[in-house]
Amino acid sequence: MKVLLVAVNAKYIHSNLAVYDLKAYTENIPVEVELAEYTINQQQEEILRDIYEHKADVVAFSCYIWNITYVKALAEELHKIAPQVQIWFGGPEASYDAKQLLRELSYVELVIVGEGEETFAQLLQKHLLDGERLENIVGICYRENTGEICDNGIREYLPMDKIPFVYHNLDRFAHKILYYETSRGCPFRCSYCLSSIDKKVRFRSLSLVTRELQFFLDRKVPQVKFVDRTVNCKKSHSMAIWQYLLEHDNGITNFHFEISSDLLDDDELALMKQMRPGLIQLEIGVQTTNLVVVKEIRRTMDLDKVAHRVAQVNAFGNIHQHLDLIAGLPYEDIESFHRSFNDVYKMEPEQLQLGFLKVLKGSYMEEMKQKYGLLSQSKPPYEVLRTNWLSYEEVIRLKGVEEMVEVYYNSGQFRRTMKYLVQEWGDAFDLYDRLAAFYEEEGLNGVSHN
Repeated sequence: MKVLLVAVNAKYIHSNLAVYDLKAYTENIPVEVELAEYTINQQQEEILRDIYEHKADVVAFSCYIWNITYVKALAEELHKIAPQVQIWFGGPEASYDAKQLLRELSYVELVIVGEGEETFAQLLQKHLLDGERLENIVGICYRENTGEICDNGIREYLPMDKIPFVYHNLDRFAHKILYYETSRGCPFRCSYCLSSIDKKVRFRSLSLVTRELQFFLDRKVPQVKFVDRTVNCKKSHSMAIWQYLLEHDNGITNFHFEISSDLLDDDELALMKQMRPGLIQLEIGVQTTNLVVVKEIRRTMDLDKVAHRVAQVNAFGNIHQHLDLIAGLPYEDIESFHRSFNDVYKMEPEQLQLGFLKVLKGSYMEEMKQKYGLLSQSKPPYEVLRTNWLSYEEVIRLKGVEEMVEVYYNSGQFRRTMKYLVQEWGDAFDLYDRLAAFYEEEGLNGVSHN
């Protein structure tokens, strides 16, 4: 019996932590489990051939917003050429409304709903090896032989210490970002985010965390990206991690953290100030500076403190900060977004990401679509098209601003020039907006520039 875990990543440098977790968690079960990682940029025929040549009895796909359309098409073709192979789906883009997914995809036998480690282990041991019926396994939605679709509910969450460490052999991860988690869940309830559904935050024991950090440090890996939703939501946890990195810095490895900057206190800042340039980098989701919008999307954020803490970290001169904005939020029109953009631009992050609202299945934002006049793409990534406050023409306009920010700000190639131009222009958003209009007028979009 062979099971193939398939990950289709957005880029070659990415890796899929989930499938490695599943394999590591089931290593003591006498079923052969193999991994196969691809990217959405590969030819479907090439991937299909490789999956087929594994000759697996079960092929389990890891499904996300960026790959679900590709995975559906791939699984359908696999079923045509190997109808005897069982096809399983799992991951966030399959978990929500799994029943509907099974109605839509007749070739998929079951969906693992929610966290997959223990459920996957039971499917291997109890179902594949012992022949137990699927109705006795919690954490799946499946199709009976009669065609009836059954939902067995969601399994209780695992303690974080039971999640295996997957990086004992780094050969498979050469030239790739290593993803690492020390907590699951999120204490906040932002209406656009699925992490808000899992409100119980669970932490990995610091004794395990420090041992695993030392593994990365000893091997001098280039970058470790924490996938914790808000790594500093518990001060004792984040302080211990940052203190350990400060004391054991190898001079090479970079650690990326997603944080809430308004939660930082003087103790944490004092630690950061001592760090080697490049030891850590911070990603901070500001999203908007309109307080009405902040309240409507259920965010918990002190904007004055965000600006103050970002400025303090900037003054250290040793930590890269990446700040995010989201266009298309409720009650944010073009003028409000204009102000939010300028507010964040003044914070002078190394990277300013102008993203667009994704209306995710199962999120509170999706429930409120009618109230907000929110239209979004019917297919992934479910991106906003218009709202009661933002027209489609304005969405297109902001797409142009996004592109100019990528070219002239985030590239880092024109820092002095852009700083001078903004001072002369007097309004950062207007400058990038005018640049986008200039590109459009001159037919420069889509042209390769050096």
